[in-house]
Amino acid sequence: MKRALCIMSGGMDSTLCAYLAKKEGYELVALHFNYSQRTEKKEQECFDKLCELLKVSKKYSLDVSFIEQIGGNSLTDKSLKIPKNSLNQNESPNTYVPFRNGIFLSIAAALAEVESCESIFIGVLADDNSGYADCSFPFIQKAEDFINEGRATKIKAKIKTPLISLKKEDVVALAYKENVPIKYTYSCYENDEFACGECDSCLLRLRGFEKLGLKDEIKYAKKI
Repeated sequence: MKRALCIMSGGMDSTLCAYLAKKEGYELVALHFNYSQRTEKKEQECFDKLCELLKVSKKYSLDVSFIEQIGGNSLTDKSLKIPKNSLNQNESPNTYVPFRNGIFLSIAAALAEVESCESIFIGVLADDNSGYADCSFPFIQKAEDFINEGRATKIKAKIKTPLISLKKEDVVALAYKENVPIKYTYSCYENDEFACGECDSCLLRLRGFEKLGLKDEIKYAKKI
């Protein structure tokens, strides 16, 4: 059976990607990263539950806490404030973790080679209004070239981004269509128990549901 390595944060986008990979007939190897982010505990909890539901072949939770030491972002540096109600800004917000997807994909490439995975799924969206350069088409294309140049095996790896051209409401609609257990996903940048409903990630998620006339299934700290 063909195998896919799915990078899974516990969020809605990466979870949908994993479900799409399974639909394509892949045996799933799930990969999660803990980098001392504010919502590390909740994301790990969601990842574990989703892996159980997906019946993944293997799962890995890797400690990449050196990202906190590098700093430069409010997800790991609690002296910085998470921006609230700040969508549609012209530059990257401080929630951008420097080169995070590059780091994740490099590690994923190593694990994919060891686990004989021919594809790596990552749930990036190019048009998410967050100003993240490492979610773009050119970045993913160059990352795939870089990964394959460094592989010992002649079998090429494919980075699959089935959501990259979608808007958040498209993601929500597709998640419902594919019976993704949305209630077990989490997107908040700030709170570990109840989503804040005000950070960029929460606002993007909520906007997706609102545009479809749907209500999010997770709990928020304030009435939504």
